[in-house]
Amino acid sequence: MTETFVVIGGGVGGGTAALALRTEGFTGRIVVVCEENRPPYSKPPLSKGVLRGQESPDRTALRPKDWYDKKDIELITGVAAKHIDRDTRTVHLADGQELGYDKLLIATGGDARRMPGTDGIPGIFTLRTVEDSLAISERLKPGARVVVVGGGFIGAEVAASAVQMGCTVTVLEGLELPLQRMMPQMLGQLYMRMHRDKGVDFRTSVAITDFEHGPDGLVAHAADGSSYPADVIVIGVGMVPNDDIGLQAGLEVSNGIVVDGQCRTLDPDIFAIGDVANLPHPLIGERRRVEHWQNAQHQAKVAAKNMCGGNEEFLEVPWVWSDQYDVTIQITGVPEPLDKVYLRGDVDEWNFSAVLVRNGILRGCVAYNRTDDVRAVRRIMHDGLSVSLEHLTDPELDLTELADEAAAHKENA
Repeated sequence: MTETFVVIGGGVGGGTAALALRTEGFTGRIVVVCEENRPPYSKPPLSKGVLRGQESPDRTALRPKDWYDKKDIELITGVAAKHIDRDTRTVHLADGQELGYDKLLIATGGDARRMPGTDGIPGIFTLRTVEDSLAISERLKPGARVVVVGGGFIGAEVAASAVQMGCTVTVLEGLELPLQRMMPQMLGQLYMRMHRDKGVDFRTSVAITDFEHGPDGLVAHAADGSSYPADVIVIGVGMVPNDDIGLQAGLEVSNGIVVDGQCRTLDPDIFAIGDVANLPHPLIGERRRVEHWQNAQHQAKVAAKNMCGGNEEFLEVPWVWSDQYDVTIQITGVPEPLDKVYLRGDVDEWNFSAVLVRNGILRGCVAYNRTDDVRAVRRIMHDGLSVSLEHLTDPELDLTELADEAAAHKENA
């Protein structure tokens, strides 16, 4: 009897998993359920190339639609998965369809976090889909007043794109510094300085209370009595995992769907990956849900292998990045606000890295246009290479060479 594997999710994770299942030799039926009315696609361009009108939305697709036909992969688009019945091994869709499954992969990602009082007000957006990006892009005309609420990566990427399109941009961050909960103060200050240098009015400790739409446009009101007029407002205050379907199915849910190191839920025939999955990361010693496309892509390959009977663990040091202006910001490891920062490179030229140390142990790296440093730190942490703290924190020493030497020493030991 032919087996059926169902994938719920039309992002990088879902699309990659479908391909990986075929690569692993699975010859049964594969069905991918995409809530949006398009084949699986990549979302990073939405805040950059698509938003700036430099990249067609069709270019974000992981594969053309006919590619799935050639691989005998069924796509169901424009329909949401609503309910999983584990007893009958059935996925119920919003349009009444029912899909039986032998193995199921949940790759539902997350949704943009909403702010109260924004529903129904024209000109206020979140950014999560192609349609969101296109709607915002239409309003980013030269001279347009753009207010971005939230100074994290999505908000900052929108701000950078809007500035490059000739808009007047204000970023309103609720905390004392952007990224305050995830990295040391110095790095938050540098992040903010970069945007201010590009002309962004980047304000902190601004608590937005409500919004209004009047004859002169939009206004965001703050708790301190200040107000910020705008032609368009973009809310970028994080995302929430789309884990309701897992909760309804009786799976363990805690900041996402809880899975083991093989991307498997408490039900051995149901897997979860990407933004929605909360995985253990033995290389960093903690459980974590990582919101980044590469994480989803790589977990998809591990999950596909294990759905086909494999026994592979997902072993990666977390790594995320963001392109803003002409700068690529990369973060690896598990930065925390109290980490000690050791800089190398040229901060004024936005070509530097910060090695992060906690209790004398390497915990990560944040880099601006220093890809090699991030790769070296990831390698050191992933392979458990022995590099002295003295050498790690010496800006005159090359991190790649240190990693190479440590690897050679480990191999010869």
